[in-house]
Amino acid sequence: MEYKDYYKILGVDRNASQDEIKRAYRKLARQYHPDMNPGDKAAEERFKEINEAYEVLSDPEKRRRYDQFGADWSRWQARGAPGGFEDFARQWFGQAGPEVRYVDLDELFGQAGGLGDLFEVLFGGLGGARARPGTRAGTRQARKGQDVEVPVEITLEEAYHGTTRQVERADGRVVTVKIPPGAKTGSKIRFAGLGQPNPWGGPPGDLYLTVTVKPHPVFRQEGSDLWRDLDVDLYTAVLGGEVPVETMDGTVMLKIPPGTGSGTKFRLRGKGMPRPGNAERRGDLYVVIQVQVPKRLSPRERELFEELARLQRK
Repeated sequence: MEYKDYYKILGVDRNASQDEIKRAYRKLARQYHPDMNPGDKAAEERFKEINEAYEVLSDPEKRRRYDQFGADWSRWQARGAPGGFEDFARQWFGQAGPEVRYVDLDELFGQAGGLGDLFEVLFGGLGGARARPGTRAGTRQARKGQDVEVPVEITLEEAYHGTTRQVERADGRVVTVKIPPGAKTGSKIRFAGLGQPNPWGGPPGDLYLTVTVKPHPVFRQEGSDLWRDLDVDLYTAVLGGEVPVETMDGTVMLKIPPGTGSGTKFRLRGKGMPRPGNAERRGDLYVVIQVQVPKRLSPRERELFEELARLQRK
């Protein structure tokens, strides 16, 4: 396997701190992300190299091994990265010598189990290690990593059409996730396997996006329905007519019957928000009429209104 200089790939010094490595990764990941370079195969390969480099250099133990083996790193990896028990013992019990360290094995593995669990992890069930209920004898059900919840704000237009967001995973990687149409404030969207990695080799946890839809200057969202006010002049309200109404997907004409008053509601079927899980079905748009009374009248207009008033009183 070809040796790759991960420091050079990320553009950092070999003595760079973890924060410097993370900052360099974030910058490059955004620059070469496939969503930012659609159809660019070179950028895609560069993005893969950046992620590969960060996976090693962001992990102190992998980085130590990488620095130790140098050009032999790839061969060491290809042979399965031997040295697991030695590294494990050194990490938890220290170097051999007069000092003895005691470790709570139940705490180490997250639940009761003690040496049986230790043997299961290290030797895959050798030595007569007991199996947990619900698993086959001699095997261990790998626990899932921790779930991660991330809040995200979107506009109503993004909630209507669907959108994407770049999210930083627990391991520092930046991923692009899709928010489907129909999201509303309080929606939780699950992305399997994008949560906290499991250091013992089990599957990672899940990522949950908790959505907040920003207030809109025109529309109010109630579930899958939308509400909006519509100003109508006095003459159209009295005599009737048609007025344009802006919806989330274009303009429609609304017929106003004669004598329509303020507060009158009209329902436009299928002009609301997409329903979660079925974007083809939509809620409704409710239009609430607000009749606008003229504030300034010409002498002639005032004369006509006075005449109308006299007619109404007869």
